[in-house]
Amino acid sequence: MKEAQIGFGSVHHARTRPSAHRFTYGTYFLMLPMHLESPAAGGTAAAGWQPNRRGALSFFDEDHGDGRSAAQGGAMPWLQALLHSQGIADADGDIWLQTYPRVWGYTFKPVSFWYCYRAARAGGALRAVVAEVNNTFGERHCYVLDAPAWGQTVTADKVFHVSPFCEVKGSYAFCFTRAEKDGRTVVSARIDHHDEQGLLIHTRLTGTLQTLDAPARRRALWRYPLMTLGVFWHIHREAFTLWRKRVPFFSKPAPPVEAATRSNPAQPPISTH
Repeated sequence: MKEAQIGFGSVHHARTRPSAHRFTYGTYFLMLPMHLESPAAGGTAAAGWQPNRRGALSFFDEDHGDGRSAAQGGAMPWLQALLHSQGIADADGDIWLQTYPRVWGYTFKPVSFWYCYRAARAGGALRAVVAEVNNTFGERHCYVLDAPAWGQTVTADKVFHVSPFCEVKGSYAFCFTRAEKDGRTVVSARIDHHDEQGLLIHTRLTGTLQTLDAPARRRALWRYPLMTLGVFWHIHREAFTLWRKRVPFFSKPAPPVEAATRSNPAQPPISTH
């Protein structure tokens, strides 16, 4: 039986030019098997925790995809339709969602990752990853990464505005890893933004997974009691720092017409040095 998990770790961000800038801060995220349902529906509980229920730390389907609530079917039908629209019909196994929770009823999710696997009868390998990106203007776009392998790079053209200090041009290089350390799983999601001059921004989210039980939830709330506000604080503080460093500012363009961008065909890994 697959249990909801929580990952404690850090976010690292480094900009190479025109003025070098970097920061690292502690964080946590949820790693959810998306078969979880309410007890009445026969689902599993994580030591009293259930999705789509209010709490100090919670998860709601309507925060993802096209905003369908659990009563409307939740985010899974949206995800399945998205995959099929991109020609991916064999991601019919487990689905895991790495995302930030609501904290005290509030949330902001800069990026969430949907890990989509083949069915066990077909080997159960990772088939696709959907990177669901939100900006501070209330807009959302998805990058559908076709056939990613653990530890290998997959690229996609950048088409969605995230920061006023980056043009909507160039490409992203995504790389996901899983490793066992001291009996626990450590996951890492890396996103590097490249433009015509090479690596511009490196971002990495890393965390060590454990069961999302009551002690883990207390630890998360004790260490990061206002995490949602903290995410906004970090975004705006770093933006102010870049402004002081006279990094060029770019106005927000119109969002892309399409809701999703598919990854580029397989190619040699991009150098990050």
